Amino acid sequence: LFSQGAAAQEWPTKTVRLITPYPVGGGPDAISRALAEKLGKKWGKSVVVENKPGGNGFIAIDAFKRGATDGHDLLQLDSVHLAAYPFMFKKLPYDVTKDFDPIAPLFQSFLFFVVPTDSKYKKVSDIIADAKAHPGKINYGSWSIGNPVHLGVEEMEELTGTKFEHVLYKETNQLYTSVATGELGFSIGSAGTAGAMYRAGKIRFLAVAGPKRMEAYPDVPTVAESGGPAAPYEVSGWNSIVGPKNLPPAVFEKIRKDIAEAMAAPDMKEKFLTFGYVPLALDRAKFADFVAYETKRHAAI
Repeated sequence: LFSQGAAAQEWPTKTVRLITPYPVGGGPDAISRALAEKLGKKWGKSVVVENKPGGNGFIAIDAFKRGATDGHDLLQLDSVHLAAYPFMFKKLPYDVTKDFDPIAPLFQSFLFFVVPTDSKYKKVSDIIADAKAHPGKINYGSWSIGNPVHLGVEEMEELTGTKFEHVLYKETNQLYTSVATGELGFSIGSAGTAGAMYRAGKIRFLAVAGPKRMEAYPDVPTVAESGGPAAPYEVSGWNSIVGPKNLPPAVFEKIRKDIAEAMAAPDMKEKFLTFGYVPLALDRAKFADFVAYETKRHAAI
């Protein structure tokens, strides 16, 4: 026990790398950078965010797997990497049970249906009606196969008997610009990824795919209120920090505790409100239960 405690006190001994699959500028990137700054001050060592977008997140995951195994390399993951991809790919370049150890959740984000400012769609029911009249002709966009947007639309298709055309983009900035210009009929996005275009008046939020209206966007109805699928239909994603397997327990607990402390800071809560994120303050056991529940939900979709 003494040696484990000493190891935790000595860690980190050098710069810590926080690898993320998100591009610079989005909501998840902003949270990771704010977190890195707080952890750097707490640990007395630099915590550097390394953005490696693209490839369904596999580029970032590969960099993590090739990195340090003592906790000096950490990885930010989207919910789909842990809970959805294992059911979608015949062969993944990683194994959830062997390559990662989920350390701490960061936030959950309920997503909005978004359309161009001058779109003819005023409600989600308008999108559904148009899709039924023109099967497979209405397009929407996302940044990969199997992300929350893609899975959310797939589930809506099943619930409403519709079919949409899925268009892939490398980055979220390109995606929501295409919504704004009308190249896409609609998409789904978080206040973090689509918020900049929304605040610039280039897109509209039709509805939020959550159990209730968002505190930061009280005038935006839920999908059920907007004529879309009724509850329990939701489109959400969540973020977490994972580390390598077999970290010393004391080091693991130090990272988990310090992340939880950083995420509970008042200025971080303000960032959550800005991006429409919901804090996920879960201990290790409850986080494991949450991941198990989300895995079962994604498996069904």
